[in-house]
Amino acid sequence: MAFDRRRAGELSLDQVDGFLASERTPADCMQRSELDGFLAAIAVGPELVMPSEWLPVIWGDGEPEYEGIEEAQQILYAIMARYNQILDMTRRDPEAYQPILATMGDGGIAASQWAAGFMSGVALRRSAWEPLIESEEDQGLVAPIVALLRDEHGRPMIESEGEELAAVQEVATELLGPSVVAIDRFWKARRWVPQKVPKIGRNDPCPCGSGRKYKRCCGAS
Repeated sequence: MAFDRRRAGELSLDQVDGFLASERTPADCMQRSELDGFLAAIAVGPELVMPSEWLPVIWGDGEPEYEGIEEAQQILYAIMARYNQILDMTRRDPEAYQPILATMGDGGIAASQWAAGFMSGVALRRSAWEPLIESEEDQGLVAPIVALLRDEHGRPMIESEGEELAAVQEVATELLGPSVVAIDRFWKARRWVPQKVPKIGRNDPCPCGSGRKYKRCCGAS
């Protein structure tokens, strides 16, 4: 991949896919789809997580080997651009948001990597996510993501097999975008708490600043 500092802000995860899969990154480095799921969880989660905390998680146990400062900057800009894009889409145009999923050799879509990346983002603030994950009413918002997870041996986490499993995962994959948007709205609704207006006593000073008692001023009936 040829890097151009003038196009740093235009790079996408698609354009850095080759770098993520190269020998210049740690063996356990996140790949494009997993990284996109990770960024989605960070972007729509219950608490702000600073890039200084989550960026190192992308590389796993090691550090990438850049050809120089320009390449390092462009990789970072591409990752941050996608993070900001998710933030912007969920805020301004939620219907346009779509996860970046891996394509298999036969042309099919594999969403398990994306789901694993999302849960890695959740793990950074596991206790903060508990109100959603443990909610009987709202935990269904993360159900499509959970349905796509696999264990350490590559086996599906849900108890389904064959055609039933394929059908469940197909539906779950289609619901990933709407799920992310719904999760974002869930946390935003919890963060917005109407401010209680303090009651003004009739003998209290009037808040208009007149110096008179409330009952003799704005509170006069």
